[in-house]
Amino acid sequence: MSKFLKFTLVAGITVSATATAVWSGEYGLGREALPEEIAAWDVKIMPDGRGLPEGSGDVWTGDEVFAEHCAVCHGDFAEGIGNWPKLAGGQGTLDRKDPLKTVGSYWPHLSTVWDYVNRSMPFGNAQSLTPDDVYAITAYILYSNNLVEDDFVLSHENFAEFEMPNADGFIVDDRAETEYAIWHGEPCMENCKDSVEITMRAAVLDVTPDEEGTETEAAAPAAEAEPVEAAATETSPEPAAGPDPELVAAGEKVFRKCKACHQVGEGAKNRVGPQLNGVVGRAAGAVDGFKYSSALEGMAGDGLVWDNESLAAFLADPRGFMKGTRMAFAGLRSDEDIAAIAAYLSTFGE
Repeated sequence: MSKFLKFTLVAGITVSATATAVWSGEYGLGREALPEEIAAWDVKIMPDGRGLPEGSGDVWTGDEVFAEHCAVCHGDFAEGIGNWPKLAGGQGTLDRKDPLKTVGSYWPHLSTVWDYVNRSMPFGNAQSLTPDDVYAITAYILYSNNLVEDDFVLSHENFAEFEMPNADGFIVDDRAETEYAIWHGEPCMENCKDSVEITMRAAVLDVTPDEEGTETEAAAPAAEAEPVEAAATETSPEPAAGPDPELVAAGEKVFRKCKACHQVGEGAKNRVGPQLNGVVGRAAGAVDGFKYSSALEGMAGDGLVWDNESLAAFLADPRGFMKGTRMAFAGLRSDEDIAAIAAYLSTFGE
């Protein structure tokens, strides 16, 4: 910052910060900013980790902090709510006409994530998070993009080791050398058109949140969304033998991904998604008091049962399995996790 900006201080107050190239003379006001004063403003984080404060945060702490401070706009799974930005998903879409640009699909440097969260989030209460909170939130965003496992811990020590998937997807901006001379200078003002016509319009028009409806829109999905009808999967172990205790323990860990919307066990209630007691082997859409989507009700009417095969298919790709589902979770990526969560859920009866 000191290379580009010059601060003028009067009575201890910063009154101007302007590129020195713009001012041709001195005005006799204030004094040169001290190095420590410049350092207080110079809080940038570099891609190699320079500027990071000491600290660390794990995925599951990030899950909790994200749910408290970020989910109201970005969703429990970083999937975005309304017109607020999606932070997860979009892998493999950058070559499409309408790509989904998220942290996982597009952003080239992890430092950009940490720096932006640290400077500007949460919305309306910027810079209220501790460094450990920011590390944890960043770890959770990586996890939501399937870039790390659920036991991942991000810290100032391993930060620079992490490479984003699209790190090589950008080119150096050489317009100063190749283009500026073409369109800088005096305009010709000759042979201008008599009129201007609109020949095409933007393909995406709903990219700015509605200020008047922001609060309602952010809260609505909590009532309307229907993540998993059954966050179970794959085959349930044979009742006679009982599920493998180690698999059940692994499934309990995986189920943390579902707890934001689903409950199991004694006293389980419907939340954003239905309670999942007795879900393994149950007919779809059978939980009393829960309002299902029309997509699920349609498949339930066709006789869908959450057996081994259907559970595995649904949890691997909810939207692919059930067109029109309001399930927000993108799906489990490994057969091991699917089998584990099935074993865990099989231990909860009606």
